[in-house]
Amino acid sequence: MNNSKLLFAEAKKYLPGGVNSPVRSFYGVTGDPIFFKSGKGAYLTDADGRQFLDYVCSWGPLILGHAHPHVIAKVSETLQQGLGFGASTEIEVKLAKKVCELMPTIEMVRFVSSGTEAAMTAIRVARGFTKRNKIIKFAGCYHGHADSLLVSAGSGALTLGIPSSAGIPDAVAQETLVAEFNRLDEVKALFARYGNEIAAVILEPVAANMNLILPNDGFLAGLRQLCDEYKSLLIYDEVITGFRIAKGGATAHYGVQPDLIVLGKIVGGGLPAAAFGGKAEIMRTLAPLGPVYQAGTLSGNPLAMAAGLATLELLEMPEFYDDLSAKSRTLTEGLERTAKRAGVALQTRHIGGAFGLFFTESATIESEGDVKRCDLQLFKRFFHGMLSEGIYFAPSAFEIGFISASHTEEDIQRTIHIASKVFTDLATKQFDFPLNGGV
Repeated sequence: MNNSKLLFAEAKKYLPGGVNSPVRSFYGVTGDPIFFKSGKGAYLTDADGRQFLDYVCSWGPLILGHAHPHVIAKVSETLQQGLGFGASTEIEVKLAKKVCELMPTIEMVRFVSSGTEAAMTAIRVARGFTKRNKIIKFAGCYHGHADSLLVSAGSGALTLGIPSSAGIPDAVAQETLVAEFNRLDEVKALFARYGNEIAAVILEPVAANMNLILPNDGFLAGLRQLCDEYKSLLIYDEVITGFRIAKGGATAHYGVQPDLIVLGKIVGGGLPAAAFGGKAEIMRTLAPLGPVYQAGTLSGNPLAMAAGLATLELLEMPEFYDDLSAKSRTLTEGLERTAKRAGVALQTRHIGGAFGLFFTESATIESEGDVKRCDLQLFKRFFHGMLSEGIYFAPSAFEIGFISASHTEEDIQRTIHIASKVFTDLATKQFDFPLNGGV
C-alpha cells in the first residue's frame, strides 16, 4: 500500500470523507486521492516521491507555478516580521492600490480570507445598498458555500450530485432566483416578475465551476442593461477569472463593467485571501463608514498580502497573458486533434490561462444542461489514464484546467503525446488504468 492510501485511511478517521474540501476526495472519478508534499514550477511531488505535471495549480491561484522564487522571497521576508497583527499594515494598502489600478470598476476594495466570504459579503452590500432582498444567480455557477448562494450551485455540488445543500432554510432559498447561464430571456422574465425586489444579479462572467463556459455575445451587456433599468447591482464573481484570463480579468476582457467584483485565488498568490470591491459609493456602505457589517480577524493578513502583491507584480510583465493564452491554445488544439484522430468525441474551450475539456459530439456548450449531457464516464477513464502517466488534471468533469507561466512547450507537447495514447486506449475500450499513477 502506498503512502497516499495509508494517509487517506488515517485521514478518514478524523476528517469527514478524509478531506477538507469535497472535490479532493476523488469522489467524482473514483479511486483514492493523492496526497502531495511539495510543488515546484509546473510539477507536484506526492507522498511517495512520484512527480506529476500539474494542470490544477491549487485550483487556480498559482498562475506563476509552484514555489515561484519571487513570491517565496517576498513571503519569507514578510514572515520574519511576524505572522500577523490583527491590525492594519502597509502591505495591505499596497495590494489594495494595485488591485484598484489593475481591475476596472474597483475604486475601493475590502480584503477577506476566502472567496465564500467575499461573495457572501458582496451580496450583503448589494442588499444594504439597494434595500432589497432577492438575488438572481445562474444554475451551475458556484459562489462559495454561503446559504443563499448554494442554490443550484456548480463545482463540487455538481460533482457530488448535490443540486444544493441540506441545512439551507426555505426562507433563505426563496430569496434566490435561478436562471440558466447564457439565457437572457429567462433573466428578463425574472425581472419582469420580481424587478422591484431584486438587489443584484451575481454570476461568473466566464462560468468556471461547471467546466468552462464562455458568455454568448450580448449576454453580459444584456445583464448590464437590465440591472440599470431596474436599479439592481451587477456582481461579477471573478474568484477564478480575476487576473487569470487578463490583467483586468473578465471585466477588462469583455468590456462590460459590473458594480461589484469578487476576487480570490490569484489575489492571494496561493495563500488564503480574497477580496471584493467596486464603486466607492457602494463600498462606503461597509462598516465603519456605513451600516453593512463585515469583519475578520485574518483579513489583510500580511503573509497573504505579500504573496498576492508579489504575484500581481509579475503579471504586469509585457506579453504575459499573450504567452499564457498561446499555451492554452496549443494544449486544447492538440488534445482535440489527437482525440479526433483516435475517434474520441472531445470539445475544448480556452481563455487566458484556463481551459475546459468536454467529452461530447455537440459543439453547443452554453449552459449547465449541456455540460451534464457530456460523457462523464469517459472523462473518468481519461482522467485515470492521464494520471497513470503522471499528468494531473482536476478530478472532476465539472472543474476546469489551469496553465501557469511555469508550463513549458515541452510540458504541453508531452501532455498531448500521452493523451494520444490514452485516447487510443479509450477508443479501443482498454480501460484497465491504475487508480493512481506518477512518474
